[in-house]
Amino acid sequence: MPEARTPAQIEADIARRRSELAVTLDEIGVRMHPKTIIGDAKAKVASKVDRTAGRACVAANRIVSDVRERFVTEDGAPRLERIVPVAMVVVGVVGLLTVSSRRRKA
Repeated sequence: MPEARTPAQIEADIARRRSELAVTLDEIGVRMHPKTIIGDAKAKVASKVDRTAGRACVAANRIVSDVRERFVTEDGAPRLERIVPVAMVVVGVVGLLTVSSRRRKA
């Protein structure tokens, strides 16, 4: 059987619960304030952008490393047997684009 509480104990318990409820309501008010919601949304977006940018940077670094391995030896010397054909293709494509753009203008 529960102990009988005095009116003073009951009043103290009510006052404590009111105080706890006031703190909880203040927290809810802060969390639901538009500035807090906007700030949280901005922080989430910034976090995702940072994460995405980091992943993109890692992927780009990996691609650059792979390309470098194909066109440069381990000691840093260029691999001309691979660079020259690629350079010739690039020059050919640029030449074709230049000629085709001149024909369109004429």
